[in-house]
Amino acid sequence: MYLGVLEVAFHIPEAQSLKQKRKVVLSLKDRIRRRFNVSLAETDGQDAWQRCTLTIARVANQRVAAERDLNRILDLIESEPSILTTDHHIDFY
Repeated sequence: MYLGVLEVAFHIPEAQSLKQKRKVVLSLKDRIRRRFNVSLAETDGQDAWQRCTLTIARVANQRVAAERDLNRILDLIESEPSILTTDHHIDFY
């Protein structure tokens, strides 16, 4: 069994309030949950109105499967026009 963890930090330049930021983040989290079988949470920047960090966990029988899904999730996040990815990393346990 492999546990892959993706941590993505991003900036939402157009957000002018926490309400606008939460709208973008909730929409993104819902799309990720619908498309992939993962657990995710906002782990940093909850009180910042333009900054957010999502941590996403994927369990799989093979490391390749977990890595493939986490890279697809990263691609989905980076393709979002209202988000600028500032940092990311993937770890396996």
